[in-house]
Amino acid sequence: MSVGTSSAPGAHRARPPAAVGGLGVDPDDLPDGLVVADEYGRVVCFNAAAERITAVPAAEALGQRLEKALPLEDLEGRRWWQLTDPYGGLAIRVRQPERNLLLPGGREVLVAARYVRAEPTGPVQRVVVSLRDTEARRRTERSHAELIATVAHELRSPLTSVKGFTATLLAKWERFTDDQKRLMLETVDADADRVTRLIAELLDISRIDSGRLEVRRQPVDMGAAVGRHIQAYVAAGLPADRFLLRIEQPLPDLWADPDKIDQVLSNLLENAVRHGEGTVTIDITATASPREGEDTGTSVTVSDEGPGIPEESMNRVFTRFWRGSKRGGTGLGLYIVKGIVEAHGGTITVGRAPGAGAEFRFTLPVSAPAYLA
Repeated sequence: MSVGTSSAPGAHRARPPAAVGGLGVDPDDLPDGLVVADEYGRVVCFNAAAERITAVPAAEALGQRLEKALPLEDLEGRRWWQLTDPYGGLAIRVRQPERNLLLPGGREVLVAARYVRAEPTGPVQRVVVSLRDTEARRRTERSHAELIATVAHELRSPLTSVKGFTATLLAKWERFTDDQKRLMLETVDADADRVTRLIAELLDISRIDSGRLEVRRQPVDMGAAVGRHIQAYVAAGLPADRFLLRIEQPLPDLWADPDKIDQVLSNLLENAVRHGEGTVTIDITATASPREGEDTGTSVTVSDEGPGIPEESMNRVFTRFWRGSKRGGTGLGLYIVKGIVEAHGGTITVGRAPGAGAEFRFTLPVSAPAYLA
């Protein structure tokens, strides 16, 4: 059934968009596409977002029948307005819930409709249609799919190793020497730690994306925290002169989540050691607070003397799956670092170090509790 009929063709002329609801809001200011058809099924409003989404000029759509101005089909190829029949369908129907429909050419859009009646079962006076581009949703879905694929791939290797070694030990325990057993168990332990880290990263990303990353603030000695990480690297075999720690005194008292700050430092130092070269320099200084209403903050800069980050990659460093090289890693660490720093109310930047390597700098507000103010 066609959309609406007019008893006096041509008597109802197309009108330009009017302010919405008498609130002085121009439909062209709305972020979503807005299409309104009158009681005759002719389009009387076609805003700028609708033009952008459908690639149909408003001047061409205004005055046209709704089914012609907005020729939608469902995913099975059925003509949407004929299928739903807003003007001649059920008199109690007031809306169509949001769903994916197709424009000519196969482009998907999210469409919802409202049927405006003067009385509950009276004739339709207006059909109000909202349109949304699906590209943002598609990007989100692709990102989630990539995350799942990446984590699944990264989990497969350590789990295969754990399964292989444990199965071998159980089946042939008596055939191995104590040293061989120890080596296998150490490998299993290291792979179990890797799985634990991957799961922790996945949980962190979930909390960051949903805005539920909790920060439990305590006094943090940033110099001591960096020192512990340097000592761990030296204990693991790196030369002590690979690191240069410089602390500008006095530093303001810093209140932050010590575990999450350790996570930030671990990622930045590992990035400098793995991808950089030469001396890794860590500067801790007092600086202006990134938070309005506070005077001071703490800034930490981690730089190396390696090849640095190409200029064209600078704006992608803190996105998911970015890798500075092909030497391992999930590409999630710096994304998590940015989420943690911002959850503290801080900022983080990347640039080129004086020695031509990469330079990461994050700044945190002191965030002292009110009773210490």
